[in-house]
Amino acid sequence: MSADISGSSLPSRIASLVHAHFDALPTRSKPTIFPDGSREWIPMTGIVAVKGENTPSESLTCISVTTGAKCLPASHIPRCRGLVLHDCHAEILAIRAFNYWLLTECNSVLFREKQFPNGHDNSAPDNEKVSGSPFIQRRKLEENEDGTSKLRTEWPPFELQPDINIYMYCTCAPCGDASMELCMAAQEDATPWEVLQQEGPLPKSQDAEVPGAETLLDGRAHFSLLGVVRRKPARMDAESTRSKSCSDKLALRQVSSLLSCNTSRLVAPTENAYLAGLILPEDEISQVGCDRSFGENGRMQALRGRSWPSETKFQESTPGYRFRSFQVLSVPSEEVATLWPFAKQKSVPCPALSLEQEGDPSTPGARSSKSRPGNVSAVWILAPSYHHPSAMTMDSGSKSVPTLCRSKTGLYETIINGVKQGNRASSPGARGASSLSRAKLWALFREISPASVPRIYPADFPPAESLAGAAEIEASHVNTVQHHMPDITTYQDFKNPSSLEDPLHIRMQAIGDAKLVLKGWVPNSGDEYWALDVLVDPKKRKR
Repeated sequence: MSADISGSSLPSRIASLVHAHFDALPTRSKPTIFPDGSREWIPMTGIVAVKGENTPSESLTCISVTTGAKCLPASHIPRCRGLVLHDCHAEILAIRAFNYWLLTECNSVLFREKQFPNGHDNSAPDNEKVSGSPFIQRRKLEENEDGTSKLRTEWPPFELQPDINIYMYCTCAPCGDASMELCMAAQEDATPWEVLQQEGPLPKSQDAEVPGAETLLDGRAHFSLLGVVRRKPARMDAESTRSKSCSDKLALRQVSSLLSCNTSRLVAPTENAYLAGLILPEDEISQVGCDRSFGENGRMQALRGRSWPSETKFQESTPGYRFRSFQVLSVPSEEVATLWPFAKQKSVPCPALSLEQEGDPSTPGARSSKSRPGNVSAVWILAPSYHHPSAMTMDSGSKSVPTLCRSKTGLYETIINGVKQGNRASSPGARGASSLSRAKLWALFREISPASVPRIYPADFPPAESLAGAAEIEASHVNTVQHHMPDITTYQDFKNPSSLEDPLHIRMQAIGDAKLVLKGWVPNSGDEYWALDVLVDPKKRKR
């Protein structure tokens, strides 16, 4: 499950671990190598948990490995019905993969608690007994003024282990604001464009043609405007998207944490639920761009010192939503070049050429028609700590890839156009839906029923001391959970709670304030009004 890679810096060890996992994937998950030696290029991202950082027992565990460079046009979103991934850029898939893993980790811990109320299997050999997950733990009991323990009634019940830090490694810079200087450097004249007085407001885009719509900048256009929200890059002749750039989505995660709306109902937003560091090849780092996009004194500086809920006393160790910056760390480019043969050619100009120009060798800077981004996205996710025989995880692909670099596989998928390979995004169905899709993640969360979340007694509450007290605690916790989980019918209801007492409402407040600071955040709406019956195969309904 884990590895202890010694002899180099932490960023290099993380990069080597992620690449080792990708290299072990089947060929069908990798970009095509053509007979003439040219290759498709694709960005790759890995999420790595570092346990006991800077200690003799430090260990690295690869949580997920993803690749991808595609996203859906805005016009396709309304027909997704929660079954098609909108954004398959590697960074975004990695975050979704991390949340999938956290849900399965919570589910496995709950399942184990039911099996072994004392915390471990007494029949197992001493060297195989495990008292808890190495990654998550139950939130601690609070103490009364008289020194006795009381149940913490706030939802959610879990948190990451305090000695865990989460790092993201990417083979190329996140698209959008953090990479604008890199785009400018690819021009014949690398001087940043001056903002001319006559430019005025943001230029109109296709979104502006929709009544009431705001402007969303193209990812590779208008270099004169920095620090603003941008749409995902695409060819200039391609239909526009409303998927925000990876730079913008990572910046938003500096406030909302890595936790999704599903996972945040189970795992508390502690300091280490936020990204500790972003690791990039050194030639993919523009320090100016990263400081502007992610730094404390950059475009997010208005949120420094704020916390949600607002009455929470600002302490780094206190769970809650706040702006938390992350480190931007480098790996020597020569080192990455030996590990990653599927990098984008540096000679490719920016902004993007039209499709016709790309294939025309007479066009200056045009690339070969065979040198283009791969359309296959690979997803590999670590298995949970404890085996859980779950119906939601049976179709996980783990049978075809049971282990990867001695890590047990929890999920393995190959995705094309937002659905599993072999299915059509134009007519989405439950069988073709990725386990990272909205519908599948919501169903996985719902599988962890409210009644199963409370345990008979807290970790610090010995069961023999007071069975009556245990029953009282369970009843209290069940009522708390049921209060925070009202009946909902659509994904829109689930994602946007109406109750002010719902902890998810606090998360939405933090996200709303962050979007105001980011300026120009246009919702990629149209895929909210569906229920979990979309996962029912209509062919199975017939008798």
